[in-house]
Amino acid sequence: MNVADKVIKSAFESDEVFQKTQDLNLTAVDFAKKANIPPSTLYKILSGNRDPNIKTLRQIVKTIRDIKESDSGEFIAVIAARSVLDNIVETKKKIGGRLVTIREYSATSMEDAIISAVNAERDGAKALVCAPIVGPTVEKILNIPVTTIAPKNSLIDAIELFIVSFFQVC
Repeated sequence: MNVADKVIKSAFESDEVFQKTQDLNLTAVDFAKKANIPPSTLYKILSGNRDPNIKTLRQIVKTIRDIKESDSGEFIAVIAARSVLDNIVETKKKIGGRLVTIREYSATSMEDAIISAVNAERDGAKALVCAPIVGPTVEKILNIPVTTIAPKNSLIDAIELFIVSFFQVC
């Protein structure tokens, strides 16, 4: 669940929960300026002395989304086993003149991969790269492009390694 969704959910739970939903690394004054809300109004809302009206709540949520989107930027999610992800050297790639982040999602089972795919889309991934065994399944449930990893060389390397070690033992 992203920060904006947490704020919305917390606003309907209680004042105490709403007041604790802050992880934007901004002072209340700076946030109020970005949201075009008087700082005194924001302080009253955060202290529980005032309930936000729907317009103010919309401004707060919109500002949080804007801040988080500018912080995270565009990214492509890669779902794989940790051993595969450890081999990724570049975490940013310039594509078509735009800098795109490569964000890793570790998975050790089909279930983990599917959950990671859903989480990646919720986090704002622009596309997903995953193993061929899970690709067709996540394509059916996601609304972002999905492509699969075709590890031809690593497969051949694994077979050769097995053959060498197997025949040395025999």
